[in-house]
Amino acid sequence: MAASAVGGNHLHTTWKHIVIIATTLLLLSAPSVCAQCRILRCNSDFVAATLEIGVIGGGGKEGANAVYCSALRSYALCTQRTARACRGDLAYHSAVQGIEDLLIQHRCPKTGPTAQPRPLPQAPLSGDGCFYEKGFMQREGRAPEYLHCGVFGDPHIRTFNEEFQTCAVQGAWPLIDNQYLYIQATSTPTRGSSYTSILTKITVILKNWRECAELQIYQAELDNVPPAFVDGSVTGGDRRGHQSLRVHSHDPGRHAEIWATHIGTTIVVRQVGRSLSLSVRSPRAIVESYTPEQDLQLCVWGCPVSQRLEMPYAHPSTPAYTHCSSLLPVRDVYFQACLFDLQVAGDLNSSASAVSALEDARAMISDPDRVHLLTDRAGNNPPSLPVVLAVSILVETLRCTFLGPV
Repeated sequence: MAASAVGGNHLHTTWKHIVIIATTLLLLSAPSVCAQCRILRCNSDFVAATLEIGVIGGGGKEGANAVYCSALRSYALCTQRTARACRGDLAYHSAVQGIEDLLIQHRCPKTGPTAQPRPLPQAPLSGDGCFYEKGFMQREGRAPEYLHCGVFGDPHIRTFNEEFQTCAVQGAWPLIDNQYLYIQATSTPTRGSSYTSILTKITVILKNWRECAELQIYQAELDNVPPAFVDGSVTGGDRRGHQSLRVHSHDPGRHAEIWATHIGTTIVVRQVGRSLSLSVRSPRAIVESYTPEQDLQLCVWGCPVSQRLEMPYAHPSTPAYTHCSSLLPVRDVYFQACLFDLQVAGDLNSSASAVSALEDARAMISDPDRVHLLTDRAGNNPPSLPVVLAVSILVETLRCTFLGPV
């Protein structure tokens, strides 16, 4: 009788699990789901993590419940990361409530280990398997969507999500941290200032990926931007006469460009004046290939709120305004960065980093209309917070209503 009761209870729990997943999938397929909301990815990761729960549970109910709790915590972390983009989304809020109910039902602690993503089965690579763009076009019938991140000057950050921030971060911070690529920047305080800083070191780790590329490391420091990887090589990932990795420089010591064709990514490192800068062009699928634990990426999320600096006001009659206007006629984020750096450093040469960053953006962003990212400070008269929030909500609602999911 006891065994029968346990079996019946387990069957009841399994069916509740299936019903919750099915309901979530139906909600996720609704047209109201906005393109930027990544709840579908959270759901699929959870389903994959629990797919073999019955097999794993063969060793005992306690072991199965521990695995299930780890998957739930991973699911919760994933929803937290996409909370901002999914605000007001029915499927998202349903998933959050479902997670809370399941955590209580299975008596899962909210803190503890999380489930590791299941590796996808890997078929042998075809002849073009190490050419990301060519392989993507063959699979999808279109070119991949490329994203751009730029870090320069004080430092200023243009994120992959096209947000612009000026940061007071000091020390080593991850700019990109995903399954294929890790980039870390080190910033130090500028002379005579306790809250502004400059990039003095950039480390790039290109991770091993099947037969296309072995792990390679590139490192640049102030006054030393080498035209090679740390082991002295300039290529890597030789397959059928093609190198997946290559370092090129047209100004050794001050410029290096890294091409990683197996992930469709281009990385440019420069020294401009007394600071390093970084520009990255990478496909969306590569940028978004991170786990819940890889949640600190300045190129994805921007710098922490406590580390963000406000742009100072500059009157059009000031020398800084006149100088930056002559170099950057469009009142965009690069113009604002030029004003900031010039006012902080007091050196006309400090404006060069914004000019170089704009040149990289032009080279990496195919749509000319997206190059000049405008800000509220474009007219030096920012609107009030309620107006910004109201406009943002209205634009997002109209976009999702008329364009639907992408």
